[in-house]
Amino acid sequence: MVDLVPAGDDAGVRVAQPGGAPANVAVGLARLGGRPSFLGGLGDDVFGDRVEAWLSGAGVDLSLSARPALPTALAVADPGAHGNTYRFHLGDTATFALPDRTADVGRFGAVYAGGLAAVVEPAVGVVAGLAREAARTGLLAVDPNVREDRTLDPAKSLERLRELCALAGVVKASDEDLVRLWPDADPEESCRELAAGGRLVVMTRGARGATAYVHGAAAVSVPARPVRVVNTIGAGDAFMAGMLTWLGTAAGWDTELSAGATKAMLEYAAGTAASVCARAGTEPSAPPGV
Repeated sequence: MVDLVPAGDDAGVRVAQPGGAPANVAVGLARLGGRPSFLGGLGDDVFGDRVEAWLSGAGVDLSLSARPALPTALAVADPGAHGNTYRFHLGDTATFALPDRTADVGRFGAVYAGGLAAVVEPAVGVVAGLAREAARTGLLAVDPNVREDRTLDPAKSLERLRELCALAGVVKASDEDLVRLWPDADPEESCRELAAGGRLVVMTRGARGATAYVHGAAAVSVPARPVRVVNTIGAGDAFMAGMLTWLGTAAGWDTELSAGATKAMLEYAAGTAASVCARAGTEPSAPPGV
């Protein structure tokens, strides 16, 4: 996917920036020293060329991806005082023409799923199958990353995301996403319900930091890292990349963490997110002093 984001202070001019949650997470993992593979559809156009160059240039393996003769999906970002809103161009695009690589899932210690591919046809069935296999063979990490668009059925989209969260061993969600997914519950209550199923659940709250929930243990919170905010696009994806990097390198994908380890994971992830907020673009760097 390509994000069309404001060019500096001129809200009337847009700049094309490679993005999409799964791609942002993949690049984040690579920038933090990992060896991620990206499963996606790359457009047969100049935007697809740019996305491919961005991913491969970061060190992301693209052998599981496909490049059908279709255009790249677009997301028009409108930053505001209360976060970013998006308008999407999704139909008949390569972005959601995913190849079925279910047989390859067992090669990986962890699989990340989330973003629009979980709710946009024809990707829905492929993502669901991959998620089920990942949950069976290893660790499935999910960020529901709720997005609304006139072309999507809201009720059906939310139900698909809830099903994905139910499969996961790790769920990272913003407080806003939790309210959309479970509107009749307090976000903290939703996190505890998810954690009761044996999951590691992390709720992010923007400038108010993040909290992790594990069944049978006290919640662990860390503040956001103070930074002069230049950009917030991709901060949640950077947080997820930092979290997965820590889990893979420091915990061997074990999600049954002590309070001290949980705090260390959150601090690393928060520092990674802060590195994106401090400059333009969505690529994180390893947080200093963590």
